[in-house]
Amino acid sequence: MLSRTIRRSILDSRIPSSSLPPTFLLPIRARYFNTTTQHVEPPTAELDVSQSSAIPLAACGDNAATAKVRGPNRRIAPLPPAPITKPLAVDSSVKEMLPLLAAQPSHYISVHIHGKPYLVTAGDSVRLPFHMPGVIPGDILRLNRASSLGSRDYTLKGTPFVDERVFECRATVMGTEAEPMRVKETKKRRNRRIHTVKSKHKYTVLRIAEVKVKSLEEIEGA
Repeated sequence: MLSRTIRRSILDSRIPSSSLPPTFLLPIRARYFNTTTQHVEPPTAELDVSQSSAIPLAACGDNAATAKVRGPNRRIAPLPPAPITKPLAVDSSVKEMLPLLAAQPSHYISVHIHGKPYLVTAGDSVRLPFHMPGVIPGDILRLNRASSLGSRDYTLKGTPFVDERVFECRATVMGTEAEPMRVKETKKRRNRRIHTVKSKHKYTVLRIAEVKVKSLEEIEGA
């Protein structure tokens, strides 16, 4: 048996390299010994953090830009919206119909608060389905995101939002409400332990103090 193995190895060594199969058809071990050594060059410079594939902050939010950072419970603080510097381009049809819209009373507006629309008029109370942080009763908020603004006969729609220099909508923080305590019992099958979950959500109440459509003189002078 040993002689056959030695004879076979001698015969294999006489086979020219041109008759061998391609490298990709050889087993992994044979492919490793038949390939040339690969030289890996070290990096010439450190990694530039500014060129990493990070999501821009302006593309993550609607009113305030936010972004998540990889890591345990880390989040970038929200940034205030950028001020509007470009001049307002008013279409001829808007110039013709805007004085008629401003002349009619009882304006309504569809404002967006944290991405949710609310159709309100002056004097309405809005109960937000969340607790707004950083406000106290008596604070006056300017709602500058609206998708539509209108009266009885005219409606001004935005694409997707109406320019904030066309209108003024102010809301007063009335306070915070809390729902009754909810107690829910959860239990798994074939388990005698009963888990009790308690929840008591808080809500912020706003009152719409003013809904005003600006005139062309105020818009062009801004």
